[in-house]
Amino acid sequence: MHPAYSVIFFTTATGAGYGLLALLCLAAAFGLVPPDFWLGFVGLGLALALVSAGLLSSTGHLGRPERAWRAFSQWRTSWLSREGVASVLTYVPAGLFGIGWVFFGQTQGWLAAAGVLAAIGAAVTVCTTAMIYASLKPIGEWANPYTLPGYLIFSAMTGTVLLDALLAAFGLGSRWLAAAALVLTLAGWVFKEAVWRRNDRLDMPATVNSATGLAGGTVRSVEWPHTEKNYLLKEMGFRVARKHAERLRNLVRLAAFAVPALLLAVVLAAPPVPALVAALLATIVQLAGMLVERWLFFAQARHTVTLYYGTN
Repeated sequence: MHPAYSVIFFTTATGAGYGLLALLCLAAAFGLVPPDFWLGFVGLGLALALVSAGLLSSTGHLGRPERAWRAFSQWRTSWLSREGVASVLTYVPAGLFGIGWVFFGQTQGWLAAAGVLAAIGAAVTVCTTAMIYASLKPIGEWANPYTLPGYLIFSAMTGTVLLDALLAAFGLGSRWLAAAALVLTLAGWVFKEAVWRRNDRLDMPATVNSATGLAGGTVRSVEWPHTEKNYLLKEMGFRVARKHAERLRNLVRLAAFAVPALLLAVVLAAPPVPALVAALLATIVQLAGMLVERWLFFAQARHTVTLYYGTN
């Protein structure tokens, strides 16, 4: 599949933003962090900025972005529409919680309930985003049991690393939180390696024989359907060379998982100032690595329509 940069940024930014939003709201609602004005302003502002920037960037892949609002009406049948509805609804409790925290210094009572609802909304929105891809049966790399948990794991991973850096910046760093970020980063690494191994052994959901109903022999095209690349080949027939894919995977291993894990280990052992620097670097490096991981997620997906063009 063609890796559109707007969608790559969208999935990376909203995953980290919703992860941070859910964790920060839950931490404040249950009294694990103080209702400090600047912590709430910067933390919730950062989370909502990432979410909003990601959602806005996703419209860049649409042919008519000004008509994006019409997708909301198809929530009964479309995961894309459900994602839009869930994302908008999440703003309501998140906004109420933010107003109570930032302007009134309160995160308890009914505001705590709003914070929990915002966290639930964030998780639901991430799930609907994952289901957009998991529901596409012609793409075996997406339509599998790994896609949904992968989105949730990476959202929790990047959100936790972001929260660790945020709290460290406000002098509220916690070794338990840093340890959780480290564990999630390693878990994300193990999960991604399992997905890559699975996809490397994956065959197309269909073959030319099964698509044409001709079971005997080998079916092949006598003449190619087009002499030049068309829209389908550009969007669904994108291919990345094996050697380039392996280099990019190694970059993901380093930037998204290995280097952040080492930096988080420094956070656990170092004094406050070096720990803060390590936490900030872990966040920056990991988000850069996740951009590459998302690029591969799209670039290495194969659509069965390419069988028509003999690219299987």
